[in-house]
Amino acid sequence: MKIKLSTDILTEIYSKDRIKRFTELCIGTLLVAISFNLFALPNELVSGGISGLAIITESIFGIPPSTLILIVDLFLVVISYITLGKNQTIHSLIGSILFPIFIELTSGITQYINLENNQLLLSALFAGIVQGFGAGLVYKAGYTLGGTDIINQIISKYAKISMGNAMYFSDGLIILLSGIAFSLNKIMYGIIMIYIIGYITDKVIIGISESKAFYIITKKSKIIKDYILNNLNHTVTTFNATGGYENKKVDVLMTVLPTKEYYKLKEGIQQLDSDALFVVTDAYEVVGGE
Repeated sequence: MKIKLSTDILTEIYSKDRIKRFTELCIGTLLVAISFNLFALPNELVSGGISGLAIITESIFGIPPSTLILIVDLFLVVISYITLGKNQTIHSLIGSILFPIFIELTSGITQYINLENNQLLLSALFAGIVQGFGAGLVYKAGYTLGGTDIINQIISKYAKISMGNAMYFSDGLIILLSGIAFSLNKIMYGIIMIYIIGYITDKVIIGISESKAFYIITKKSKIIKDYILNNLNHTVTTFNATGGYENKKVDVLMTVLPTKEYYKLKEGIQQLDSDALFVVTDAYEVVGGE
């Protein structure tokens, strides 16, 4: 039996549902562009990214945002091809071209939707929600919008730091520039936006947790397992583990159940074995099993 290489698996993943994924890319990019032209640009709200830099340069030099974004993104795509390779670059290239096009197409949206520009907090909140939802669709489809996504990948690769820390560096620098170009309170609005964008993006990509995963370490594993199987009617898996302090063999029970039944299992464990140690985490997706 021939073992598939990781590159072959990635090729298969990217080749599946191409029309659906491209549709999600277009819808997501359109939402990010609408958020930019409807909320961010009129209120000079910067949440990082090349689009944030475009708001600053448009205010100071009068450069159209779509023009600056296209030029910078294409330059970064070339850098990405040199430093990151073809496979990582191709999915940034499509977004890098679509995003400035949608920015230009939606540039006149304020003529049809007129919002009060003095409501900065509301604008920051809705900008974060709409942009986060759009960005989530883009990332979920396996694409990026280019820009600082490319910069973050390069920084992460060569500085040996996580993508999250690289993002804080690049986007944080652009938000800091907004405070210098406009006012210090714009930094606070930028921080609010970047938090909301990150939160909504994560929810779109991984969904809302409707289940909880329990990891239970107990000396009464048979009793608790029987409670889960016969009273709660859920399956359970037993792991053989070794305690790190006393170096003794222990059983670890793992089960996943709907969030609404969390209380039943939590209270059941505490009644059956008050000395049990258990850890509860969100389970965003449960696939397979018998």
